[in-house]
Amino acid sequence: MKRLFIILFFFQLMIVPAILAQEIRNGEPSKADLFTSEDLANDYYKRGEFDKALLSYKKLLAKKPYSFKFVYKVIDTYQQLERYDEADKFIKDNLVRFRSPALLIELGYNLQLKDSLDLANKYYNEAIATLDQNPNFVYSITKRFETHSLLEQAIIAYEKAAPLLPEKNFNIQLARIYGEQGDIERMFNNYLDYIYFQPNFMNNAKRAFNDFVTEDPENESNILLRQLLLKRIQKQPDPFIYELLSWLYVQQKDYGKSFVQEKALYLRNPESLDRIFELAIFALEDSQPEMAERIFSYILKSAQDPDTQLAAHQYILEIKAESASKEDLIQIKTSYNDLFEQYGVYETTLALQIAYGDFLAFYLGESEEASQFLKRSLDLNISPYQGGLVKLKLGDILVLQERFNEALIYFTQIQANLKNSALSQEARYKVAKTSYYKGDFDWAESQLKILKSSTSQLIANDALDLKLLISDNKYEDSTRTALKLFAKADLLAFQKKNQEAIETLDKILSDHKGETIIDETLYTQAKLYESQGRYDQAKSNYLRIISDYGEAILIDDAYYYLAEIYRIHLDQPEEAKSLYEKIIFDYEDSIYFVEARKQYRRLRGDVIE
Repeated sequence: MKRLFIILFFFQLMIVPAILAQEIRNGEPSKADLFTSEDLANDYYKRGEFDKALLSYKKLLAKKPYSFKFVYKVIDTYQQLERYDEADKFIKDNLVRFRSPALLIELGYNLQLKDSLDLANKYYNEAIATLDQNPNFVYSITKRFETHSLLEQAIIAYEKAAPLLPEKNFNIQLARIYGEQGDIERMFNNYLDYIYFQPNFMNNAKRAFNDFVTEDPENESNILLRQLLLKRIQKQPDPFIYELLSWLYVQQKDYGKSFVQEKALYLRNPESLDRIFELAIFALEDSQPEMAERIFSYILKSAQDPDTQLAAHQYILEIKAESASKEDLIQIKTSYNDLFEQYGVYETTLALQIAYGDFLAFYLGESEEASQFLKRSLDLNISPYQGGLVKLKLGDILVLQERFNEALIYFTQIQANLKNSALSQEARYKVAKTSYYKGDFDWAESQLKILKSSTSQLIANDALDLKLLISDNKYEDSTRTALKLFAKADLLAFQKKNQEAIETLDKILSDHKGETIIDETLYTQAKLYESQGRYDQAKSNYLRIISDYGEAILIDDAYYYLAEIYRIHLDQPEEAKSLYEKIIFDYEDSIYFVEARKQYRRLRGDVIE
């Protein structure tokens, strides 16, 4: 049977080419088309087999004689073969046949390849002149100019057609060409002009500008865009100019100047504070709490609806709590209760109630009062999702109290009541984290495996990090002593007991030398030192990771955060630059690569675009 299969196989090898040849002779296109298909022609072209490509493109053109695509392919292939005279004849023949001014450009470009530039320009100008009779030719003409990188001629064509086609707008095409030429000012201006024509283009314009502006307000493109926007505000203060100027200041992390523009926008159209609210969140997330509080205070004075007022109040109190003294914390508690007196303890103030429960437990240390308060929130007429939010915070408070089993009950209830929701996934992660805190590493790991495919990227990343920590360290010591200490330190950090967490990590460093958990311990401790402003100690930890754990997974983290300490806190830019350079050249796959390159170039004095 096997022998028969082999005989049949070789029979097919011999007979198929014969059949194809016969079909070609008979004019049957089914199999013969394989030899003249566009894919095959393109493949010949890519491999530099231009004679074969030319033959294939001619056959395709014979089948579709009115296809400009194949006309251009034949011209291009002639030129690749440097058969310029044949290309010239072919172009002229088709020029008579089609009467397309785009072919005048092909004729000119063919002459340019033969170094007849003056004659080439004659044909280019002749093509542009046809726009006087039919300005709609602008699209085909400019496409051929751009194909051959004849950008100046394309610009002339667009500018000639613009007054002839007043209903059209070519700013977007001109902006793209000016960008390719490196003429940033004209590129910016054309994008801005296009927004007047098409306001919905605003977000696309921001994406285009983002390729040129940076965090550095002294960057040349930042200065240029800022000047253009300020000039336009003086001449014609359209709202979108204020919006773009605000956006530029946000890119530079200058939230105060952005706030000025947003207030100007709001005063012109005081319908919504959403943009200003969003700006406050940006400032808060970018570690500028004072500016965020200032913006929230403005929102509080300007808002008319209770929901916005409550949200602003909540953010202000949360910001104040982060740096409050014991006396200030008592005053913040009073402020919360004043708000409940004013707005009531109803479904409408649920977010404020959850924030208050968090404040009582994590800042004032009044966990029991916090729990009792939030349990009363569960008796309100709230949705299952809102109930899940309350239970999530109740579970956190129980973890804070190290009442792990009770916390797990709340988290499990959320999973059962809100299956497949984002809140359910967060609850599962908290189940895993709580099990990890209590030393049940196997159960924690089983939950984390499920969460690796979470729809929430943040949860998925956190789950993966915790799973790797457990799996990498649970087998080294049968008693899992070091891992238990690490989990204890993690819990202390959750309880805002950072100094105790640091001391617990010290025990791992002294008692478990040589174990795989050491690099993770050094890194976690370094981040805790940073939270306390102890940058020299954090620096020592990062340096030790670099010197002793060069092959560890945290090596690029250590390089990056050490560079940040040198640049931001220790004012040693040259040290920072060498560390950013290390990431650029040795860790191209690092998540810090893009930011490291940006900071390196800035420290080197480059103009970043």
